[in-house]
Amino acid sequence: MSEQIAARDGRRPLWRRILRRGPWENLATALIGAGVVMLMQPVSLTLYSYSLITILIGTLMFVVVTKFPD
Repeated sequence: MSEQIAARDGRRPLWRRILRRGPWENLATALIGAGVVMLMQPVSLTLYSYSLITILIGTLMFVVVTKFPD
């Protein structure tokens, strides 16, 4: 009911504003990029160790986020 009222007002419900695709896709892409940088840096073995899991989390996040509404 409140969703219909919000639609008539021109406002989106809170969950649709939070789960917009654009910002989450950007975050997932940045996470993948950070994982690649961590993989290629020659300084820290700890960063290198966590690079694969960072890339995997970013990739899984991207796959899920592509199902979000625009």
